[in-house]
Order: sequence, then C-alpha cells, then structure tokens
Amino acid sequence: MLYKGKKLEVRMNGRTYHCALDITMDYLGGKWKAIALWYLMGKPLRFSELKRRIPEITEKMLSLQLKNLETDGLVSRKVFAEVPPRVEYTLTADGKTLIPALKAMAKWGRTKAQRDGKIIAVPLEAARKASRRRSGAAPKARKKP
Repeated sequence: MLYKGKKLEVRMNGRTYHCALDITMDYLGGKWKAIALWYLMGKPLRFSELKRRIPEITEKMLSLQLKNLETDGLVSRKVFAEVPPRVEYTLTADGKTLIPALKAMAKWGRTKAQRDGKIIAVPLEAARKASRRRSGAAPKARKKP
C-alpha cells in the first residue's frame, strides 16, 4: 500500500496485506459478518435471536460466521450452565471499535436506498411469514378459538 509517500505492507497472522482495506475486508468480508455484528451492537443475543433477525441466512452459515468472528476476536461466546444450555454472543472490545464503520456503511446504504430504490414498510407478521416460506419452515399452527 502507498501511505504518506511510502510503500508499506502489513504482515499479520501469517498473511501479507498490501492495503489497509484488505485487512478490514478479511475480517468483515462476505455477506453476513457485518450484518451479524450490526445486530450485536445493541446487546448480547442468542443464536436463535440472531437467526430471527437475519431470516435469509441458514443456521449452518450463521454458525460458521459466528465462529469466524469469535476466532477473529470480534465476538465472544458465553455459555450459561443452565438446562437447556443458553449461549449468548456479544461484541468484544475489538468488535466495538467497528461500530463507527458499521454505522457509516449503514448510512451509505440508507442514502443509496432512498435515492435509487423504493422503501416499503412491511408489517412484521408478513415479514415473519415470508421468512418462514424462504427457509422452508412449516407455518405455525393457529390457536383454535
């Protein structure tokens, strides 16, 4: 990378990076990592809570992304000694340093959507039903009157 008139490279974790953005994308690259981090900004969440917030992701992919984020030191996983076991994911101190970048990316996306797209408010129940159809889950049974 060229930075302040000098050619630099970074060697970290057995890799050589030639650009600062390359480092960032190594940690945040892919479709789901930044989205998972976004939802963890507010509070610790259980796996199922994250899955509900990201209905398009498969359980396998969410599990893989959370493991990667944990390995990278951006997310911590806490297991509670309960029956059944409860596991919560939260941002680490290093993960929290990404909050300004995530907010900037989200702001850019909102601006782009307002300028070039059509924003449609979807009732929560309709969104849940569509999510179940996409995931192949059976519809929830209705209560009898």
